[in-house]
Amino acid sequence: MSLTEVSGTPPPDHATTAEAPPRPAPRTSPFGALLLRLHFYAGILVAPFLVVAALTGLAYTVTPQLDGVLYDDQLTVAQVGERPLPLADQVGAARNAHTDGSIASVRPGTGDRTTEVVFSLPELGEKQHTVYVDPYTAQVNGQLTTWFGSTPATTWLDDLHRNLHLGVAGRHYSELAASWLWVLALGGVILWWRRRSASRGTARHLLVPDLSAGRGVRRTRGWHATTGILLTVGLLFLSATGLTWSRYAGANFGAGLDALDARTPVISTSLTGVPADPGGGHEHSAAGAGGVVESAAFDRVLTSARAAGLAGPVEITPAQETGSAWTVAQIDNTWPVAKDRVAVDPAGGAVTARSDFADWPLLAKLSGLGVQAHMGVLFGPVNQILLAALALGLLCVVVWGYRMWWQRRPTRVDRRALAGTPPARGGVRRLPLWTPLVGVPVTVAIGWALPVFGLTLLAFLVLDVVVGAVSRRRRPATAPSSPAPTGG
Repeated sequence: MSLTEVSGTPPPDHATTAEAPPRPAPRTSPFGALLLRLHFYAGILVAPFLVVAALTGLAYTVTPQLDGVLYDDQLTVAQVGERPLPLADQVGAARNAHTDGSIASVRPGTGDRTTEVVFSLPELGEKQHTVYVDPYTAQVNGQLTTWFGSTPATTWLDDLHRNLHLGVAGRHYSELAASWLWVLALGGVILWWRRRSASRGTARHLLVPDLSAGRGVRRTRGWHATTGILLTVGLLFLSATGLTWSRYAGANFGAGLDALDARTPVISTSLTGVPADPGGGHEHSAAGAGGVVESAAFDRVLTSARAAGLAGPVEITPAQETGSAWTVAQIDNTWPVAKDRVAVDPAGGAVTARSDFADWPLLAKLSGLGVQAHMGVLFGPVNQILLAALALGLLCVVVWGYRMWWQRRPTRVDRRALAGTPPARGGVRRLPLWTPLVGVPVTVAIGWALPVFGLTLLAFLVLDVVVGAVSRRRRPATAPSSPAPTGG
């Protein structure tokens, strides 16, 4: 829910004439006036960021289908065979095709999916080179530069949504949108509920626009508000999950998880106490440091992981240093998810440690599932459709909000303006004493947890005070008979 709301009795849809002077609107409560002014200014100023986030997020929802169109030759096999070849043969084929770098991970192909052999190179930074191998013929189907398993197209759209391809500085835009989205959504719900309650509307009227209203601001407001109400739960979810991996709020969220010991458990790769392999130590070669990995070890590790119950798609990660176990993790992020992990001694194939998703802390589970749902993965195509509907609905709410702002512009010759005037000032001064005593500490705490929200809220307050001061100074010169508005 975002953008403009109007307090008091709904105004007529047309300009008021001199022959019919308007009746003074009933005075709203101080809290309602303050919330209305915050909703108005935040909506007007934050809405452009929400539009960008909605458009880029809408584009990202189609990445699975886009990958299928652009990279079908790399991601899938031409013909599914009866039985995959040994993983050693597939890894060897990938190494022959890509002689540089070290093997970072291997995702064995299942069904019609190719095997993905991922190579790390220092010059790529966070990105990697992935070689795609037909698991039934060991034929190399192609190579792509990937980012945590994502194809170039998905990576490009992900960067567009997160930072507009502006790097660290660009992440401020998405954090700003996520930081204010929940405020606008909840604020809009409260304002619409107050309006409908004042007109003795039922709960059903909160969800259905007033179709009897004529063309004008009342009808626009109805569509703006009821659509926002219907989207509220989804918008709150997007705001919360988006903040978990934002730059500043995400860091505070991570610190909170650490304080509560609610992070994703780290699986131990220590081989202390595991009997040494009598055949020698070459099988413990460092994949990350030296780049030499015995290919046969992949089959031993995979066999042990399957025997330990890790079914479905998995990712094998060789140890980054000698004398450590390899890890095998399930990577099925579609509900019901499969995310169990085991550590395996690559020499003898013994399982040395295990971490099951069922044993993760609740917050770690919810955080992981929320991220997958935000990315449109958790519930497959249904998830994509819901995200697309949220993005389109948010765009409609923003457009209706700006339209409402324009429809409320003064049209009299002596008061003509390009847009509607902001809600009346003075709400803060009429608040009960206990309200600032409670509200200020709560607002400061939220601003500390969400720094971008706190800084922009402070900027809004400073701007409002400056505008009020300027208005009070100009008003006597332009309209001496009119009382100056009280400060907010």
